[in-house]
Amino acid sequence: MSLKRHVQPLNQGRNKRQQAHKLGLSGEFRAALALQLTGWRILKRRYKTKVGEIDLIAKRGKTVIFVEVKARRSREAAMDAVTPASQRRIVKAAKIFITEHPKAGLFTLRFDVMIIRPWRWPERIINAFPAEN
Repeated sequence: MSLKRHVQPLNQGRNKRQQAHKLGLSGEFRAALALQLTGWRILKRRYKTKVGEIDLIAKRGKTVIFVEVKARRSREAAMDAVTPASQRRIVKAAKIFITEHPKAGLFTLRFDVMIIRPWRWPERIINAFPAEN
């Protein structure tokens, strides 16, 4: 009986992580769709490096954007989730992408944030943070 009490919270924690993962995937899908509908070509989804992951990398014209997607109930909660540490991680991962794809360095590079909220069109914060972070 005491074992049951210990197992239940572990399962609840796993379920919350699974739900958060599904919400994140859904948010990335919605963000990618919104970008595509506005003329962006998705180059990479969930680009993984040893230093971290970039949710979306997209190109339009002479601009390449590295997009962090945040699915939250409010704009404020989404922006608070883009911490200085996560910004540094994204910038480091972007540098790895550029070394692997040198032609990307010839383009204007930018870091955007896409906010995904329930029942709203995805909101894009253009140039949300600098590369110098």
